[in-house]
Amino acid sequence: MAEAIRIGNPAIEVRLRRHARARRMVLRVSHLTPTPVLTLPPGIPLSRARAFLSDQEAWIRGHLAKQSKPTVVADGAVLPFRGGELTIRVAPVARFAHRGTELLVPARGPVGPLVAGWMRETARAELVAASQRHAAQLGVRIGRITMRDPRSRWGSCSHAADLMYSWRLVMAPPIVFDYVVAHEVAHISELNHSPAFWNVVAGLMPGYAGPRDWLRENGSSLHRIDFGNRTA
Repeated sequence: MAEAIRIGNPAIEVRLRRHARARRMVLRVSHLTPTPVLTLPPGIPLSRARAFLSDQEAWIRGHLAKQSKPTVVADGAVLPFRGGELTIRVAPVARFAHRGTELLVPARGPVGPLVAGWMRETARAELVAASQRHAAQLGVRIGRITMRDPRSRWGSCSHAADLMYSWRLVMAPPIVFDYVVAHEVAHISELNHSPAFWNVVAGLMPGYAGPRDWLRENGSSLHRIDFGNRTA
């Protein structure tokens, strides 16, 4: 079990992360998780970590207070989808039915995981098609394509040209979705973030800066939707 320290009243739990190359204590409160994380250099005793956190208690509480509560996926929830909105309706249907701005969900289990599965498969079809389109434009071949739900990145490309995407991208505007695909496909020819890489991205998607900025400013809101079954 990960180390943790509880401070204050009401108590705040802070997760401890020991890192061999850390040179000082670093405290982070992320918008992606309600639990603050304190990174510790080797050899720092818990007493010193606790004293540091006590000094920072007001700062921690201030940042936690600014965090918006997650949207829990349930009957009647309104979720972002392809840049618009999608209202979840549990209904006596045998299979999912996407009708305009509503998604009819079969009443056969917890709503959140069911909707997450539907979004994953919807995203898969669209991400595969977009990947193939950009790969053809660039003249490269893609490897395996997988869907995951990571907290810290929207996609990745391996040396074998295998692509990974966050299925939550299906909730973003289509141009943002397409930018991430162009970005990852561009890595097949330039596995770096050099000027040459960004030139490839620009060739696949002129004006990519707009959707890239949207993702930086608004991407965290997609992670605040709680489907109840978060995996890496």
